[in-house]
Amino acid sequence: MEGTVVNPATETTAAINAGGRQGTASEVFLAFLKLGLTSFGGPIAHLGYFRDELVVRRNWIDEAGYADLVALCQFLPGPASSQVGFALGLLRAGPLGALAAWMAFTLPSAFLLVAFAMTASAFNGPLGAGLLHGLKIVAVAVVAQAFWGMARSLAPDRQRAAIALAAMLTVIFVSSAIGQVAAIGLGGVLGLMVCRSGKAAGESALSFKVPRWIGIISLIAFFAMLVLLPLAAPSGLPGISLFDAFYRAGALVFGGGHVVLPLLQAEVVDPGWVSSDTFLAGYGITQAMPGPLFTFAAYLGAVMGPEPNGAVGAAIALLAVFLPGFLLLLGALPFWDDFRRRPLAQAAMRGANAAVVGILAAALYSPVWTSAIIRPYDFALAAVGFLLLTVWKAPPWIVVITMGVGGVGLLFV
Repeated sequence: MEGTVVNPATETTAAINAGGRQGTASEVFLAFLKLGLTSFGGPIAHLGYFRDELVVRRNWIDEAGYADLVALCQFLPGPASSQVGFALGLLRAGPLGALAAWMAFTLPSAFLLVAFAMTASAFNGPLGAGLLHGLKIVAVAVVAQAFWGMARSLAPDRQRAAIALAAMLTVIFVSSAIGQVAAIGLGGVLGLMVCRSGKAAGESALSFKVPRWIGIISLIAFFAMLVLLPLAAPSGLPGISLFDAFYRAGALVFGGGHVVLPLLQAEVVDPGWVSSDTFLAGYGITQAMPGPLFTFAAYLGAVMGPEPNGAVGAAIALLAVFLPGFLLLLGALPFWDDFRRRPLAQAAMRGANAAVVGILAAALYSPVWTSAIIRPYDFALAAVGFLLLTVWKAPPWIVVITMGVGGVGLLFV
């Protein structure tokens, strides 16, 4: 009607929600709070919880749309399960729904990890040292399980196994964040050369739209921060170096939450911000938490040596490690259907995903294995944890408790 003023924010929200029934941010928050308190088991398990709660029970999106959304988030760098949750919140209740989904799914485990970081001084005695050693052994079992599973799915043939090996050697000989970036880049280039065979992409089933201008702005913001933050870090402004380190780690995570381990290790252990023992103990306790593995960043931000640390450091690290994955998701949604059909793009991603296997293999040896496996008894305990996870399919929190008790028991051997 003539004279009517259209609110751009309302128009954008309506465009984003086209194809999905409108909900409320509070509805999204409560649904994801339940998931954030109960979703144990890592990213693959989280996707199963999401499907049961939001596709089957609540009917927020159909099966085909959910499958295509999962494919998109697994294709992009970042925390796949959190990206799927963010997108489902966006579909249901617009930008506020996306924020509500992320907060509700992430904050329960983040608060628990910050509390553990703040009380770490209570573990200084012999029993505490044994418990922390057990948590480091948990990391051995968990990363070994992740490496084994990812090798079978992401490097199942000779070509991709060779790419994984090349990536592992790259990381070993260039032991820094630069080596990991180079390994992923090398994987993408080799994928273009040797990974062109594969199943063609089908018709997209995503049922909501994001305006292209939002996608373009999101991609510009992603790359601008990736380039400008390292330039601003030496300025000495509080928090810039911390934000830069965690943003870069979050921007380069292909293949799942466990891959953030070597990236964060290069960013916080190598510069001396966090000791290797403290790093691995925190990673071990993270396995007992519900919600995304990326909340490990909150623990690291809290235990940092240099300021900002504590609650402020945890908040900065948590926001920085998640932000690039969400910017990439918003940037990809308007262009996904066209991009996913390009054979060269699919080949490059196969190669990059294979490179992730090599990066994780290098991390399994150092710092995980070299810091935790000191005696044959440690190896035996790690083998127990690995078998509990892979053969008996024990929940991760049970493995954490078992390894913690076992670490204390090793004090008497």
